[in-house]
Amino acid sequence: MNEEFFKGKTAIVTGATRGIGKAIALKLAGLGCNLAFNYSSSAAAAEELSGVMAEMGSEVYSDACDVADTNAAAEFVKTAKDQLGRIDFLVNNAGVTRDNLIMRMKEEDWDAVIDTNLKGAWNFSKAAVRPMMRNEEGGSILNISSISGVVGMLGQSNYSASKAGMIGLTKSLAKEIASRKITVNALALGLVETDMAAEMNEEYREKILEQIPLGRLGNTDEIADISVFMLSQSARYITGQVVQADGGLAM
Repeated sequence: MNEEFFKGKTAIVTGATRGIGKAIALKLAGLGCNLAFNYSSSAAAAEELSGVMAEMGSEVYSDACDVADTNAAAEFVKTAKDQLGRIDFLVNNAGVTRDNLIMRMKEEDWDAVIDTNLKGAWNFSKAAVRPMMRNEEGGSILNISSISGVVGMLGQSNYSASKAGMIGLTKSLAKEIASRKITVNALALGLVETDMAAEMNEEYREKILEQIPLGRLGNTDEIADISVFMLSQSARYITGQVVQADGGLAM
């Protein structure tokens, strides 16, 4: 992988103040990429992350932005372009869960998950495509989906639907903008060691581990490495694809 490829370019990573998004943002910053990221509530975490990336030599733009708000997403992307000069990469990572059986699931829990996970990805993709089209080299969009969107998961009708929708968005958008040298791919992730995974019931965690052929959860650094590869020059002939990074769970 040509690491020089990222220097001086700009990436937007949604939901980058923790977990997978943070690992991806820091990996890109370490490769010389400038970063824009949103946050929803933790301004302190955003300020800390901005400081770390600035020390790594990156120019950084961050702001509070609800990814489900179409106008706010468009304004965020416009300001990021104005401040950082260009948009080369977009990682649609922001996501929430509101798990429950469908008989007990509230409408607001369905709406919150669909609006953040799926509409949020659509909002940012719609806003980022036009500036990417102006780049001679095009650009890349990476949607962070889940195996829940591939096989469905008990008690996750909202989450599974949102992540399956991201896969459909990936394939459709990839066809729309391939002629403009913009690739669009998705990662269908299994369980990864994050704050959310740490909160799992121990008994449930052990049951999941028994189903993973590799016998462990993934970690954020691994996912960041895969993500950076999918954005890199080495993956410029890959588009419309869903890469399952799940330890074999959904084989």
